[in-house]
Amino acid sequence: MSGGEVAGILVAVFWAILVSFLAVVLVRLAQTLRATTKLVADVTEQAVPLLADASATVRSAQTQLDKVDAIATDVQEVTSNASALSTTVASTFGGPLVKVAAFGYGVRQAIGRKSVPEPEARSRRSVIVGRTVPSARGRKRNGRNSRGSKD
Repeated sequence: MSGGEVAGILVAVFWAILVSFLAVVLVRLAQTLRATTKLVADVTEQAVPLLADASATVRSAQTQLDKVDAIATDVQEVTSNASALSTTVASTFGGPLVKVAAFGYGVRQAIGRKSVPEPEARSRRSVIVGRTVPSARGRKRNGRNSRGSKD
């Protein structure tokens, strides 16, 4: 055997080992691809019902949000109606109620003065539509007259 024949045998052995190694790698790669394909199929089978459930949940949530929106709109309308009613009642009954209260107070004061004599030391006051003012501005109060100077 010459050196060229030995080199040819070594190259042939090397190529046989390389082809064997590549065959093993390709077989393992085929097994991995089969396992991956099966895994993707299983995930797809499980994901479809999950997506259907998620879609149903989102639709249900949207329905509930629509109901809440309708309720919020109704509450806003009721609030504005209550505010308008409150304003109307205040403007309608507020002024006359104050006048009736002032009249009632004046009547009580008049009845009270007739039944019990008022002491002179107490100053007399008059009621004018919700205001109380002294009846005699020139009277002395606590040793001073109405302008604040001593006599």
